[in-house]
Amino acid sequence: MEILTFIFIFISLTQHGDAHGPEGCNHEGGLCRVGNCISGEYLARYCFEPIILCCKSLSPTPTKS
Repeated sequence: MEILTFIFIFISLTQHGDAHGPEGCNHEGGLCRVGNCISGEYLARYCFEPIILCCKSLSPTPTKS
């Protein structure tokens, strides 16, 4: 099963379609996650379609000035 996961990740990295990549996700305050977002997060977009998601927190994070 782990081999299938690796293959799917590899395919998603080579054919990511409209995905914006991890740099854009991190820059906008999100985290790339494989599979599902964790509790308290929502799917903002994809880092690499269709497996790696860009998840953002439901509550806004305080910004430092």
